[in-house]
Amino acid sequence: MKLEFPILQIVDENGNLVNENYRKAITEELVKKFYYHMIRIRTFDRKAISLQRQGRLGTYAPFEGQEASQVGSALALEKDDWLFPTYRDHGAALTFGAGMSRIFLYWNGRLEGCVPEKGKKIFPPAVPIATQIPHAAGAALAEKRKGTKNAAIAYFGDGATSEGDFHEGLNFASVFKAPVVYFNQNNRFAISVPIEKQMNSETIAQKALAYNMPGFRIDGNDIFAVYFQVLEALKFARHGGGSTLIEAVTWRYGAHTTSDDPTKYRDQSESEVIRETRDPLLRVERYMKSNGIWKEEWVQKITNEIAAEVEQAVKEMENYPKPNVNDLFDHVFEKPTWTISQQKEQYLQLIGREAR
Repeated sequence: MKLEFPILQIVDENGNLVNENYRKAITEELVKKFYYHMIRIRTFDRKAISLQRQGRLGTYAPFEGQEASQVGSALALEKDDWLFPTYRDHGAALTFGAGMSRIFLYWNGRLEGCVPEKGKKIFPPAVPIATQIPHAAGAALAEKRKGTKNAAIAYFGDGATSEGDFHEGLNFASVFKAPVVYFNQNNRFAISVPIEKQMNSETIAQKALAYNMPGFRIDGNDIFAVYFQVLEALKFARHGGGSTLIEAVTWRYGAHTTSDDPTKYRDQSESEVIRETRDPLLRVERYMKSNGIWKEEWVQKITNEIAAEVEQAVKEMENYPKPNVNDLFDHVFEKPTWTISQQKEQYLQLIGREAR
């Protein structure tokens, strides 16, 4: 069955505006904001991989190549909205206001890394696949019942659409018209499983039809398309329309995580081709140059500022007080079960013997 879900593109790979409907809305200030945040999260991502390779950070999930999807969607949010990330959406979280040192702490296994900055509604990263999708529906419905105009965005990969939580979350959101944007980053692989081996649908966007909600397919490497489509979906949500499913077609250059070897299941030469032709930062750079926005001095200035910010965040992470071993046991349940209490007692006895 052929279903038409054309990919929305506003600026093409060469930096040319191909959709005149958005010309007036694309200001110099907005374009520079796009570029700043994309440079910032790419710098963070590369530093995190370097730290992991040096043994200074735990296993890490990189996102390079998906900057347009994460920055464009996060910048469309209002300050009181909710953000429900996966373990790969720290770029979106950073853009939305998460502390950089806290995200480094998260990847070092610290529970403090799950605590958002004061006033920020950022859910802890969801490692189990798709569990954040029903959570987003619940939080959004709560905002609706409170009478606010706040909305939620839930991030997930293509693999999440094969999980029951995806269908349950979308069904619930559809029935109750919860103000949620379900934002899929489709990089065509669920770890090692290509998309054609995990679903028979031609697109992810068409799954919206089953829940009678709008579904859109966009160029996930075009930050202009991402930003304006998410902005429109959020407006729809805030005014009682309910939820929207957006499929951002993108590509991640590197491994699923730093413990993965993508050469075992995909041709990595495709990454190099995409980097040279469809890289999301390169696209904005080309747009800026062709529209007289590019200034070498400004780019150098923000690059230096971001590098300094990242290094400061690393220092804060590495100088953070040592973890409290009780945290392993005290926050599993509201009231510890006997099994947790027993494990805690046994562990404290063990480290007590080792200290002697």
